[in-house]
Amino acid sequence: MLGIPFTVAPAGVEERMHPAESPRRYVERLAREKAAAVAAAHPGALIVAGDTIVVLGGRVLEKPADPADAAAMLAALSARAHTVYSGLALARGKTVATGVAVARVVFHELGRDLIDRYVETGEPLDKAGAYGIQGYGSALVREIEGDYFTVVGLSVAAFVTLLPELGLEYRPGEGVVGR
Repeated sequence: MLGIPFTVAPAGVEERMHPAESPRRYVERLAREKAAAVAAAHPGALIVAGDTIVVLGGRVLEKPADPADAAAMLAALSARAHTVYSGLALARGKTVATGVAVARVVFHELGRDLIDRYVETGEPLDKAGAYGIQGYGSALVREIEGDYFTVVGLSVAAFVTLLPELGLEYRPGEGVVGR
């Protein structure tokens, strides 16, 4: 979307919350660990890594284990507000800049039939909180407070804000350039 060429490189980092770790700290730590793991294999490249979770009433909803777990998450989110935390880490050489973007999302009331049909699409199975706002899951959302791209999983605003910490900036039509 921003015209920046990229290559996907899985980090292989275990995604497990530490005891007493806050949601904000958790996603920021995971993003940093992912960036560090990929940066080690790609010295000199700009590494962009992130992690996103959904928090409902203090409970962290990551990717569902299976379709039944996805349906349970969606039923819990029905007609309620939840918070999305999206951690971002940019690495270039040994320099790492991190940030966390937060958005509040409210779902429509979801009937069992809608939940089942949505789960059958397969879309929720690899998404934090069991929904993808950028796909079919957009029909589940009543309102958003905050950045849409935070809910998608990579805050463009955070990305652009962190670039100067690495001596870079985003220029429309040019991409990421040195300052």
